[in-house]
Amino acid sequence: MVTSLGHARHLAATVPDPELPMLTLADLGVLREVTLTDDGTVVAALTPTYSGCPALAEMRAGVAGRLKAAGYPRVEVRTVLDPPWTTDWITPEGRRKLAEHGIAPPGPAPRPGSVPVPLVLSGIRRAVPCPRCGAADTEETARFGATSCKALWRCRACREPFEHFKEI
Repeated sequence: MVTSLGHARHLAATVPDPELPMLTLADLGVLREVTLTDDGTVVAALTPTYSGCPALAEMRAGVAGRLKAAGYPRVEVRTVLDPPWTTDWITPEGRRKLAEHGIAPPGPAPRPGSVPVPLVLSGIRRAVPCPRCGAADTEETARFGATSCKALWRCRACREPFEHFKEI
């Protein structure tokens, strides 16, 4: 029986995200922790990008499968919703990989609990630099892309479309 916590953590951290396969679960920040119980059970905790994330079952299966294939006979994958995941949990390496693959990484996530809550009746968006040419002259073309966490944008300078990972 394999019992190395560091090895188990490494294996779980290298599982690719099902929707963004250029990122690992660690890059995306959804792998919260990996622990080892007294009876040798590896417990991995995942925090999905949002509570209804359709990829969560695939993430759980990926982590459990990778650990079991490596010789860990008892594996438990838990879903942890508190504190909720935000895009601030994406690692610098994950942000670099997103940009490298033509997806504009998110800016800072909105801060919950700010008082007073500003009421904005028109869409105010920050400038999203083009991940291809770096130009700031970009425009949103669709609020939702292939997944609900991404929006579609277009660069006015290089004329290329790109996805932007929304701040959550």
